[in-house]
Amino acid sequence: MSDTDEEGPSLDPMSARPLYVQLADIIAGKIEAGELAPDRPIPSENHLAAEYGVARLTARRTAQELRERGLIVTVRGKGSFVVEQLPTDATEGDGAAN
Repeated sequence: MSDTDEEGPSLDPMSARPLYVQLADIIAGKIEAGELAPDRPIPSENHLAAEYGVARLTARRTAQELRERGLIVTVRGKGSFVVEQLPTDATEGDGAAN
């Protein structure tokens, strides 16, 4: 079990939440934590499927979910990349400081 703990959160197939949403939350957390940097690729669908033990279709739906959340952009023939994040905290901070 320590192997899955080292990898981070694991998926719960018995949960009411779909696996693709759970996996999207994990990837989103990695983006927020800086583990996946802006303008850098996220793991491929095949890699996600193998790493998390899900079907490739689930990994594909995860990528679609991340695109819908505005976290990644997919370039045909190149892969999916983390979008550049706007510094919303800095903008809000400047307004509060004035």
